[in-house]
Amino acid sequence: MNARVLVGSICAYFYNGLVTNMPSRKLRRLYLRNYLGRLGQGSAVQMGTRFLNGRKVHLGPRNVINFSCLLDGRIYEIRTGADVSIGPEASILTLGHDPGSPDFSNRGGPVIIGDHVWIGYRAVILPGVSIGEGAVIAAGAVVTRDVEPFAIMAGVPARKVADRPRNLDYRLSFDPFLL
Repeated sequence: MNARVLVGSICAYFYNGLVTNMPSRKLRRLYLRNYLGRLGQGSAVQMGTRFLNGRKVHLGPRNVINFSCLLDGRIYEIRTGADVSIGPEASILTLGHDPGSPDFSNRGGPVIIGDHVWIGYRAVILPGVSIGEGAVIAAGAVVTRDVEPFAIMAGVPARKVADRPRNLDYRLSFDPFLL
């Protein structure tokens, strides 16, 4: 193991085991500014959220990452746009295994999330997926392929069930004191 991987592992262990459970949003924000690839202005990460290699996680401005989410930046990046809301216990994965591989080899890709995307409670975003601007991912949905802009997706695997209005005009600013 090289020194860079070792330092990254220690930083992840420290954040995921200790800092994420501290009820001080200022302390978490300070740590995340130095640990993540980017923490956009006005973004809030609530308690219990875990990062696997935070250096490859780039959060845009005014994102709300609710409690107990998992953001996996082990090999590939996660990039979010502005005003993205990620519901509690959602998982964004960039790495998995190829079920057709005889040697259980890895398969993955970056996850790109556009502006004004709303990801619901316990949704799962699989590796290599792009989610277009203004899309909604329903609670419990499993996104296995790219999502077009302003689509509302639900189910396992997620399928388009409706369209979201295109005239979205909001700026997120949720930053509760103790969460």
